[in-house]
Amino acid sequence: MSQETSEFDSSFESPQPLESCRGEDHLGHPADLVERARKEKEEHLRPHQLNSKLHDHPLAEPTKDRGVRACATHHAQLTHFCHLDQQCICLECGREDHLGHRADPLERARKEKEDELRLTQLDFERRISTAENAIARLQANTKSIVNSVSEVKAAAEEQFGELMEAVRKAQSEVLDFLEGKERAAVSHADGIRTHLENQCAQMGQSQRQLEGIAGLTNSVLFLEEYCKFKKSVEDSPVPSVYIGLKDKLSGIRTVITDSTTLLVQQLQNYKGKLQEFAKEEEYEISTQVSAFVPRKYWVSYPEPVSRQEFLKYAYSISFDPDTAHRYLRLLEENRRVTNTTPWEHAYPDHPDRFEHWRQVLAKQSLYLHRYYFEVEVSGAGTYVGVTYRSIDRKGTESNSCISGNNFSWSLHWGGREFSAWHSDAELPLQAGPFPRLGVYLNYPGETLSFYGVSSDSMTLLHRFSCKFAEPVFPAFWLSKKENSVRIVEPTADGPESVASPPAPPSPSDQLG
Repeated sequence: MSQETSEFDSSFESPQPLESCRGEDHLGHPADLVERARKEKEEHLRPHQLNSKLHDHPLAEPTKDRGVRACATHHAQLTHFCHLDQQCICLECGREDHLGHRADPLERARKEKEDELRLTQLDFERRISTAENAIARLQANTKSIVNSVSEVKAAAEEQFGELMEAVRKAQSEVLDFLEGKERAAVSHADGIRTHLENQCAQMGQSQRQLEGIAGLTNSVLFLEEYCKFKKSVEDSPVPSVYIGLKDKLSGIRTVITDSTTLLVQQLQNYKGKLQEFAKEEEYEISTQVSAFVPRKYWVSYPEPVSRQEFLKYAYSISFDPDTAHRYLRLLEENRRVTNTTPWEHAYPDHPDRFEHWRQVLAKQSLYLHRYYFEVEVSGAGTYVGVTYRSIDRKGTESNSCISGNNFSWSLHWGGREFSAWHSDAELPLQAGPFPRLGVYLNYPGETLSFYGVSSDSMTLLHRFSCKFAEPVFPAFWLSKKENSVRIVEPTADGPESVASPPAPPSPSDQLG
């Protein structure tokens, strides 16, 4: 041990003389300190006791930080700092509970801690500077994304403008084609009709001539006139007309319909082709983040197995009042929530507040690292999970709750067993009741695990494989009346009791 470090043994340094001692050294014995405090108290109270005008003055306990603070156990002066237990101690403490611990006089310990504090300040300054730089980069990145997407949108609008123009042009050409065919067909039919009308007129005239010849009584004249008529009249055939217009138009209609159907299918597949194209990671619109990650958060670092290992990643969370549905009541400094349907709570209007589903998010987001937190659930119909900040707060559809979309992952307690939910799909789990759940998120490893926590073990209930695209928020859905969720600080000892499993479902419970 160095010279600057002392241990509590027979050579433990004696405390400094009390200031009230002017002669020989008078050590700070507990009895002396107690007697000194008693005399100071009596001296202060004497005016209040002698003067009747001061009798009504309220009296309070002495301020604990006034003057020299004493040991709560031995009432002796605090003289040293125990580095192992991180607390100030007196002489008697050093000879008893802290015997053998590394300890320094208060001034020496303070100097060491001040040096440590300065390093911590520098570290915070560096981290704040790094964070501010990252925020500035993200703001610039957001502007770049907006500008880039705006350029693509302008190009898309231009292309769709050309497409609309092509559609209008095709429409015009098809109509012109049909009108041209119409004119030709009408002209053709009119020509035939005119020809037949002329033939009918000529045949009418010939018929009248025949009637005149037939009325002649002179045989010579009859024969001469009839032969003369026969020579002058041409034997023109009269066509029988077949109208095939309907059949031809049906064929044209089929060509137009088939071509239009093909174009519509191409347009309907437009979005699908874009989504398929965007699946390629190199073409995905996203923000790439790189950060210095401590070793315990590395993907290659072993996954925790024991409860003690999980506690290395313990993270404190609390409910966000701005997101809580009005039927949810927040208690215990926003660490406990209950469903009080139909009683509403006077929360102020906020764009982040859920309006239909009885849900609430945590205030803290989880990103890049590993996290572990524990909750106690009560009542069938309770969901615990994580989701993106972008979840719809006002919608009534299932994709607005943490079980019904592809960016939320949750565990549901149904009263008899648990089930896992993602993208509106349920996976029943053969697992019994656990009053306390452990939630472990390995963000870089892209896994989300739920554990049943008991006093002596942790039982894996389900593990999701997730591809996270942005920070996630712990999320809770209390779908039925009197559901409750309590965020607990995980301790090495585990839950104090497992005797009260989540309550079974009640027929009177109302979905929320």
